[in-house]
Amino acid sequence: MSSHHPAEHSLLGKSTEYLDQYSPELLFPISRLTKWVELGLDPQALPYQGVDYWTCYELSWLEPSGKPRVAIGEFTIPADSPNIIESKSFKLYLNSLNQTVFESTEALEGVMTRDLSSAAGAPVHVRVRRLGEVEAEGVVRLAGDCIDDLDIRIDNYDHPQAELLKCTADEAVEESLHSHLLRSNCPVTGQPDWGSLFIEYKGPKLDREALLAYVVSFRRHADFHEQCVERIFLDLQRLLSPERLTVYARYVRRGGLDINPYRTTEQNWPANGRLVRQ
Repeated sequence: MSSHHPAEHSLLGKSTEYLDQYSPELLFPISRLTKWVELGLDPQALPYQGVDYWTCYELSWLEPSGKPRVAIGEFTIPADSPNIIESKSFKLYLNSLNQTVFESTEALEGVMTRDLSSAAGAPVHVRVRRLGEVEAEGVVRLAGDCIDDLDIRIDNYDHPQAELLKCTADEAVEESLHSHLLRSNCPVTGQPDWGSLFIEYKGPKLDREALLAYVVSFRRHADFHEQCVERIFLDLQRLLSPERLTVYARYVRRGGLDINPYRTTEQNWPANGRLVRQ
């Protein structure tokens, strides 16, 4: 891990006082540019569109009467925003709302929209949802075939191995595949990040065993959620030159927040449906 990672200047991985009064200055943006340059991307001509879905399960504030409210917060950050928001700073910011009075749910949404858009450097969509509404939706399943039961052998987990990927046929196929064996690590604290990966494409047929070995090779890799998904997207794009490609990861929450990056060549976004581990 580099000793110069920008998140080391944040509160991530440090003993921190949890404030419960509104403190927007807690938000810590991290530029996407450094990783884009490392991945060989031109920020003015990204090969994908997409969003980062964040879900907060610990959102609470006070009504004017002093009575607490709880809800689930959903935040949609554009994939081409100049900055990501460091996750612990996001959590600390949300905690700072706990003893803060808001006149209405709409007022709360407005404040969070302003603060998060400022940190991300692009418009962030904020939605505060009642528990019953989310409960009624239940959990969803990823589409397509799960590749997790395939028989593979792998002994390198320290870095993503794009060279593992291969195709079994040149003829274009359309298919959806998913795996629940994605794991990466926080580049600052080393904490594990567990996720499920969804891939949909039209192009030369992927070797499924090779794909699974590639997914598992992220197991000790240190990178943020968003950057892992972008790396996967680029590795698949370089291999397949597909007519279309979507890569979507649903990560398990830490600190009451889950992060779900979505990168695609298409125009449509999926619903922010939670999986069974979320």
